[in-house]
Amino acid sequence: MRRSNNIPNIKHLGLLSLFFMMFVVLTSCEDVIDLETKTGPDQLVVDGWITNEAGPQTIKLSWSASYFNNGPAKPVLGAVVTVTDDKGKVYEFKDLAGNGQYVWGKTNTDTLARIGRAYNLKIVNEAATYTASSELKRVPQVDSIVYRKEKLPFEPDKGPKEGYVVQFYARDFVGEGDTYWIKPVINGKPKVEKAVNISIAYDAAFGSGAPSDGLIFILPIRESLTTDSLYSAGASVGVELHSITNETFEYLKQIREQAANGGLFAVPISNIKSNVVNADPNGPKALGLFGTSAVSRKETVIDPEKARPDED
Repeated sequence: MRRSNNIPNIKHLGLLSLFFMMFVVLTSCEDVIDLETKTGPDQLVVDGWITNEAGPQTIKLSWSASYFNNGPAKPVLGAVVTVTDDKGKVYEFKDLAGNGQYVWGKTNTDTLARIGRAYNLKIVNEAATYTASSELKRVPQVDSIVYRKEKLPFEPDKGPKEGYVVQFYARDFVGEGDTYWIKPVINGKPKVEKAVNISIAYDAAFGSGAPSDGLIFILPIRESLTTDSLYSAGASVGVELHSITNETFEYLKQIREQAANGGLFAVPISNIKSNVVNADPNGPKALGLFGTSAVSRKETVIDPEKARPDED
């Protein structure tokens, strides 16, 4: 005898009932757990970079905040900030705007740092004194900026599917141990939106041990100007090649590694060691970095008529 289509299948009803009961049991077992996290003492955060470029130089000082605090950083006000070079000349940085940004230089022709010189930072804030030092290393000239048109084999999350990959050409100095920070320049301004996209080089490669001394920078580093999306025709793009110390190289590498830290094998994040030291070994430690850079820069506008052919 044929079963009517209007009569439910008893077996299927049993399975549905079982799934419903499991859902009720599982959802009823959910508990909200509030984790109590301890907030440590506020620490001085230093974002101090000086270069050999003409123009005002800025050292930013702020206070650290809780990990779950998404508000803006609280500026450090009223500090005395100076930089002294290895010949004893003192440069005073003033927070004239009252926003924690301490500035030296008033005109676009003022130049502070020189290649081959060493610089010492001193910060006096209330009863605490902090110091740091860095040396301005040499930087090679950027020879050229080139680009090629490319079509992506997939739909990107953002940006065009068809556009231009940009790369720069420069040659590392002969002599092992030169380190660099490569920054893309878009519409005349250096741009590093994500820590995971920080591009650094040891000689002309990713790290020490590679036979890259004195060579042209390897392809992945040259193309690190193109990060999350392709460039469009008419875009103004370029590169800033910054010389950095080996200490700064390691600092930036750790920032990039922590930014990419995730997934199944993620490890707890931790504060990265700063080169800013409290004169009182028992006093609160500082965060951030004081660094120096010589800068080599080159820009271009993408012209489809001058693009290299797709390498594929």
